[in-house]
Amino acid sequence: MTQASHHIGTTTGTARADQLLEMYRRMRRIRRFEERASDLYKATEIPGFLHLSIGQEASAVGACWPLGARDGITSTHRGHGHVLAKGLDSASMMAELMGKDAGTCHGRGGSMHIADPGLGIYGANGIVGAGLPIAAGVATAAKLRAAGDVVVAFFGDGAVAQGMFHEAVNLAAVWDLPVVFLCENNHYSEFSPESEQHRAPLSARAAGYGIEYQHVDGNDVLAVAQTMTGVVARLRAGGGPVLLEAETYRWHGHYEGDPERYRPAEEVAAAKERDPLLIARRQLDKAAADAVDEEIDKEIEAAIDWARSLPEPAPETLHDYVSAPRLPIPEPAPLPADAEIFRSMDAVRLALEHELTADPSVFVAGIDVGAGGNVFGLTRGLAQAFPGRVRDTPISESAIVGTAVGAAMAGMKPVVEIMYMDFIGVCLDMLLNQAAKLRFMTGGRASMPLVVRTQFGAGRSSGSQHSQSLEALLAHIPGLTVVMPSNPADTYGLLRAAIQDPNPVVFVENRLQYGLKGPKPPADHLIPLGKAKVVREGTDITLVSWSRMVQDALAAAELLAGEGISVEVIDLRTIAPLDRETVLASLAKTNRLVIAHEAVRDFGVGAELSAMAVDEGFWHLDAPVTRVAPPSVPAPYAPSLEHVWLPSRDTIADTVRRIAAV
Repeated sequence: MTQASHHIGTTTGTARADQLLEMYRRMRRIRRFEERASDLYKATEIPGFLHLSIGQEASAVGACWPLGARDGITSTHRGHGHVLAKGLDSASMMAELMGKDAGTCHGRGGSMHIADPGLGIYGANGIVGAGLPIAAGVATAAKLRAAGDVVVAFFGDGAVAQGMFHEAVNLAAVWDLPVVFLCENNHYSEFSPESEQHRAPLSARAAGYGIEYQHVDGNDVLAVAQTMTGVVARLRAGGGPVLLEAETYRWHGHYEGDPERYRPAEEVAAAKERDPLLIARRQLDKAAADAVDEEIDKEIEAAIDWARSLPEPAPETLHDYVSAPRLPIPEPAPLPADAEIFRSMDAVRLALEHELTADPSVFVAGIDVGAGGNVFGLTRGLAQAFPGRVRDTPISESAIVGTAVGAAMAGMKPVVEIMYMDFIGVCLDMLLNQAAKLRFMTGGRASMPLVVRTQFGAGRSSGSQHSQSLEALLAHIPGLTVVMPSNPADTYGLLRAAIQDPNPVVFVENRLQYGLKGPKPPADHLIPLGKAKVVREGTDITLVSWSRMVQDALAAAELLAGEGISVEVIDLRTIAPLDRETVLASLAKTNRLVIAHEAVRDFGVGAELSAMAVDEGFWHLDAPVTRVAPPSVPAPYAPSLEHVWLPSRDTIADTVRRIAAV
């Protein structure tokens, strides 16, 4: 089924009847799809969770009625109706629900995660409210392209309690984004009635954000379509976001199998008297409506028969779609001894400037990155040089990263900044459940070329909430690339490679290195992601580190060379994916391994390297694998405690001496 935009207003009676019949057809498709999905779930032909939208068909069809192929939607865990209304075919959807390889997402997404960005469907979502920041990102892409496209972000009344709702609506208001936040108010947040979840109506909330509010009968498809036609036209003309409340009701429980003890049967029966299909049918010719019913019944049964005949994904495809293939980047030649000297902070700015100049799909966003030029001055001057493409955001980490996710799916290459690595926890869902997983859950349909820049660094009494090295937390998430450079040239080359990469990359700088000086590479300098580098050759012991600790490791190796201990130093550069081959090859040569890192010792990347050495390199080991890292204590504030807590050249050297002597 193809999707074309429609308009309601100055139509003749015949044209209006034809439009209503088409709306009825789309609602009937949703209703029958959901009814048969319920049957198949009970028969165990559909695995996993199933949340149905029976009773809410009019809001989905009416909202999508004026949308064109380039316009976007984001959906919810109750999203079958939305994506069918936007134009997704029922057969591939049914196959997806059954977990078949020919399903919309190759059986990787299931009921709650259906997406097809090619149709403007930027994902149903199992996380309540998560589609809202993503919609802001799709709308940001639309605004930057200035093609008049709009985005509809569907959400339920329960999502209003989420911080992501506030962050997304506020960001959209500040940026005047072309997005409709459409609340399908079915009056229940899972098992809880609306009255127990909120005290302020959506009209008051819209006023608080300074955006337009409208209300519509969500069971009257003509009313929804008329309202949306006007709203969409205003947004195409440059209007800012709108909060639209469509009042409706879900007939089934929160999920299939829900015992529904929280609402009386009489309430459900009363709601069914406002059946969206019956409301539309009363205005249609009975024979025409009956013909549509027969047509849709055949379509859905054919979809079920087709889906049943298909195979599930083959076991050997388990690893497919986790990450997009990377273009090979050769290791660059060593920099000349007489190269110009620059600082790590210069490397960040120059890399951003280079990519903004080279690729119009790149934009930069974050807290004070525009007019303020970043808290460390790293982006100073870029907002003036690239108007509209270096954007200040509110202090809203979930909205910042969610915007990157949506914009990436919509074809942009966002580079967003989280001011301190410690603040990753505030927006972790957008990394953990969205950026890292969407390519996999959509069976490769969603592209995710985005970079999240952040920084950390202990040693200057920044305290426990501004000093943490959290790379192990991020590296544990399949689908994320984590990069931590140790010098200015690598900062430049790795950041450029990260921006060009088709995968989500968290790029972690160490703020204590912003002033570090080193040779300046040529403008086309790139460093391959996922490749470690031997930065000092040695024969007696392998010392692995990353980020600023590499400088301490090199200093320790230089000190130990005077004592006759030859240390081979490896800079990981990329934490995930881990370059196991380079580390194991060095271990095979030296037979001893020490790992030094700034993150706390327990459950860290050093533990993963140790396990790898014991597992894959066991027969090369002549001594215990040892880690040099802070104890499992939050970073202290007092200099006397921080000095004891943080490893240094001397503590690294002491450990290497001990292991070399074994």
